[in-house]
Amino acid sequence: MAQMKILMVCLGNICRSPLAQGILESKVDSSEVIVDSAGTAAYHVGNSPDKRSVAVAKKNGIDLSKQKARQFTVEDFSLFSKIYVMDLSNYENVIALSQNPEDKAKVNLILNESMEVPDPYYGGKEGFEYCFDLLNNACDQIVKSLAK
Repeated sequence: MAQMKILMVCLGNICRSPLAQGILESKVDSSEVIVDSAGTAAYHVGNSPDKRSVAVAKKNGIDLSKQKARQFTVEDFSLFSKIYVMDLSNYENVIALSQNPEDKAKVNLILNESMEVPDPYYGGKEGFEYCFDLLNNACDQIVKSLAK
């Protein structure tokens, strides 16, 4: 079976998408599913995830320490079979880079059409915990969809 490659995308690739990457990686067989993350903006390229994301992940037994922020590129459409985006603004940014209907078909909001994962960056620790819970549930749904 070919490896499934999944990309998680948010704005800066330091809060939500690293969490989504870490959570999904903890739920799948790494020999079958490769997970990565990226941001639509270049603000934090090369940086480690936000310490609050690292802390909430660690509290839940997930290690984000090897991750480094990178920017989403057009090449990601050919590298990944599924691209999950955290909110509508970033969804639109990713779709704007798509080259064809096949690219567009790979992109989905991680929650659903009407829900976004709020950016916890300017808030407190509670926002990161809420974010973790939303993404943990979303990743459970992704794992179920992969099993089909």
